[in-house]
Amino acid sequence: MAEINPVQETAKKKPLPLVADETPPTPLRCWTGAAISGAIATALYFLTISIHSTFANKPLPTGNSLAVSIGSAVRTLVLGMSCLALVTFGIATVGLVALGIQLLLQPKQSDA
Repeated sequence: MAEINPVQETAKKKPLPLVADETPPTPLRCWTGAAISGAIATALYFLTISIHSTFANKPLPTGNSLAVSIGSAVRTLVLGMSCLALVTFGIATVGLVALGIQLLLQPKQSDA
């Protein structure tokens, strides 16, 4: 049997404290994140279009009904996951751009 080291046991019981990021968001940071997220969303858009056209050009085999069901399910899942990633990064891009605009328009708040 493996012996439990007391140091390992106390490390398991005490979670490490989380340190919050102290730097406030700036419009430049928001728009940099939006540019990165937008680039990923654009790449995912072209990937989704490529997947869709590939699936449209290759019909499912019609010999076995089980094979047709499985093939249809796999195609739906692959295209659905690609669309989900595309929409997620697209919404993140729009949100970061809007946050950057909001930070520009709102007045600075003093720390007093």
